[in-house]
Amino acid sequence: MTSFKDVSGANSTDLVAAVDLGSNSFRMLVAQVVNTPSGTQIRPIDTLRESVRLAAGLTDNKLLGNEAYQRGLAAIRRFGERIRGFDPSKVRAVATNTLRVAKNAASFVRDAEEALGFPIEIIAGVEEARLIYIGAAHEVPAAQGNRLVVDVGGGSTELIIGKGYEPKLLESLYIGCVSHSMRFFPKGNIDAHAFKEAELAARREIQVIAGAYLKTGWKQVIGSSGTARALAELITENQLNGVDDSLSVRRISGLGGLITREGLRAMKKHLLKYEHVNQVELIGLKDDRRAVWPGGLAIMIAVFDELGIESMEVTDAALRIGVLYDLLGRSQHDDMRFVTVEQFMQRYGVDRSQAIRVGKQATEFLTQLPQPSSESRDENVALLQWAANLHEIGLSISHNGYHKHSAYIAGNADMPGFSKNDQARLAALLIGHAGKLGKLANNASFYDWRMLFCLRLAQVLSRGRGNEDFPKVRVADNNGMYSISLSKEWIKAHPLTEFSLQKEAAEWERIGRPYEIILK
Repeated sequence: MTSFKDVSGANSTDLVAAVDLGSNSFRMLVAQVVNTPSGTQIRPIDTLRESVRLAAGLTDNKLLGNEAYQRGLAAIRRFGERIRGFDPSKVRAVATNTLRVAKNAASFVRDAEEALGFPIEIIAGVEEARLIYIGAAHEVPAAQGNRLVVDVGGGSTELIIGKGYEPKLLESLYIGCVSHSMRFFPKGNIDAHAFKEAELAARREIQVIAGAYLKTGWKQVIGSSGTARALAELITENQLNGVDDSLSVRRISGLGGLITREGLRAMKKHLLKYEHVNQVELIGLKDDRRAVWPGGLAIMIAVFDELGIESMEVTDAALRIGVLYDLLGRSQHDDMRFVTVEQFMQRYGVDRSQAIRVGKQATEFLTQLPQPSSESRDENVALLQWAANLHEIGLSISHNGYHKHSAYIAGNADMPGFSKNDQARLAALLIGHAGKLGKLANNASFYDWRMLFCLRLAQVLSRGRGNEDFPKVRVADNNGMYSISLSKEWIKAHPLTEFSLQKEAAEWERIGRPYEIILK
């Protein structure tokens, strides 16, 4: 990989940039390329977004009007300053629907390339869909089976079904939040008839592809980028989802939000109380979204209705992330979480030998215990290994109370591939792997006690950080009573470990969980 001057202040010189000239907003992402043993990861370090509303500047004869033309160039000049000096091989700029249809697009692109300092590609709808899927797939939790990704943009809507990182069905429909709002809600006027017409127009477009999509099917639904994120935030902040509000809040801080059919219908009902978009009162409704969200709402309702969707999780990741991964041309690990953990181990200088030592023992102990029918053994083993790999990341901050720092990082950092629930479980294991257990005993939502038992035991036995042969240890869980069996001769030769195990047993007893040490 070619190196060049780091203009961002990041430690690495491996920087890449993606520029997305969308129909509603222009966006730029500057990211650091992090190579780990499990693959390559994009770490965002800077983002820029400007609401240009290029699609609103299209005249009736499909020409980009001068005002929108100049708004776009002004934004691109500012983007150009940010990435000045970047190697051309590390920058990719793409333009989407509005510049696909504008008759004077070639003229705009020439001026825009001069302002940006890099080539700009006008990509086809299907290519846009492919890149959107790649971006979303790299940032959301892994899923078994197919995944449906929906991206309602300013001038087009992309729907993609894929598995893993590979898209299977790709479609780009000529309906978007800006164009739809201009067509059905001119000058911001709202009424029930216009909204019904907007829904039906969107449904007619989706009906063409619905049969093939429903036949292929999916297990997970993801909404990507601006419109989906805006709708999710409005629904959650105004408590329109009709679900447990704490769930919505967790989703917002995890993937980026939750949209339900009930939430969309409640938002539509609220919208139709008003005659103009400027009158609408909603917590969190941003001025730059006010004029275009009715069209986006109508399209999203049509997507839910035609495809029978009940709920959709939302991520910010989409086209820009996909552009960067495509630019790198690297094959990625099947589960992005492994890449993320590897990258965190690098970032926080983890002692790999100790992490492997603890992880190997903890996993061995877990496999000795019966598998609950409601849990996945593979998922639990993976989570336990990730906890072992990351349990000492807090040492990069302070040795005193390092487990608290480890838990805070795991619970609050951006961890691509991990859902909020993944991060919450991981953080709980990290806060509990050392010290007192009372902090988790009072947490009614914590249920990974067996994994915590295995992790704490492995940590105690590996305290010496040596490569000596460990004793053969048998563990058992008898209705919540833990027991460990090991050699009397070995424990006699290791008085510190014996003392630590006795303290461990006392700590579990303190929270009402029996813990027996059997010497043979």
